[in-house]
Amino acid sequence: MTSVITAEQLTMRFRGCDALRGVDFTIEPGSVFALLGENGAGKTTMIRIMTGFQKPTSGQCTVCGLDPTRHPLEVRRRVGYVSDSPALYDWMSVGEIGWFTASFFPKGFLEYYRESIRRYEIPEDRKIRHLSKGQRAKVALSLALAHDPELLILDEPTSGLDPMVRRDFLESMIDRAASGRTVFLSSHQISEVERVADTIAILHEGKLRIVAPLNELKQSMTELTVSLDDPLVAIPTIDTPAEVMCDELLGRQRRLVVRDFTPEMHTKLASATGVTGVSERPLSLEEIFIACTKGSLSRPASAPESADETPQETAMEAAS
Repeated sequence: MTSVITAEQLTMRFRGCDALRGVDFTIEPGSVFALLGENGAGKTTMIRIMTGFQKPTSGQCTVCGLDPTRHPLEVRRRVGYVSDSPALYDWMSVGEIGWFTASFFPKGFLEYYRESIRRYEIPEDRKIRHLSKGQRAKVALSLALAHDPELLILDEPTSGLDPMVRRDFLESMIDRAASGRTVFLSSHQISEVERVADTIAILHEGKLRIVAPLNELKQSMTELTVSLDDPLVAIPTIDTPAEVMCDELLGRQRRLVVRDFTPEMHTKLASATGVTGVSERPLSLEEIFIACTKGSLSRPASAPESADETPQETAMEAAS
């Protein structure tokens, strides 16, 4: 079975920042692959490379068996794309934009598009400029799916949409995967991703921290709370293949997020000098994401609910 997307050591350097730093992943047909990351993590840059709009500094990428750098038009014919702010001609009507787009695709596009628009209850004679954001998103999705693409790429598609429209988007993603097609979803809406994704990738500052099936990822991650009789006590090193995603000291407790923690490791840790107790608990996908990107599950006392982006994130977002 041929992979729909492959990325091998993809690097993208802009002046002042590295948007991607050695990214590797493979996406198989019939799956919903979710790329999670903060604003500025490099998600949009990844999509621009996949669709042939950006040539990587180094590394290789294939989409539907093609190199987007060498065959950009053929790649775009075989994929559908929806962004958070779809670029639609405001002066056209809903019907006209479907007719216009159909000229670039094989026969059958217009019929499928019109069927989708009717299902969404959007009048064909209504001008694009008079549509709500949710209706524009539905038009964009209808255009992206009318040629039945092998791959659907979604870049923050539900940003700013009402709950009903977001639910429609999510349900359509599951339907696509069930029909054997593939969905690549870029988002930072963790709860939405958790409902539809088969595989999760977490991108942080241009590097992939994790790529794993959702169920395996959640089962492999553990939060440890290690109680100490003295804050200065050193605990044993967590041996490989376990990986410590974050480690913080809170008074007489050490809190760690560990991937692939084993019962043998628990026994070794609990019997160490100065350790008075070790407790474990599973993590939600949101907590896993925070641990991988922030390096801590604790919110600083002075931090606001929604912190501004760091200067590095701002520079990377501008580049992407």
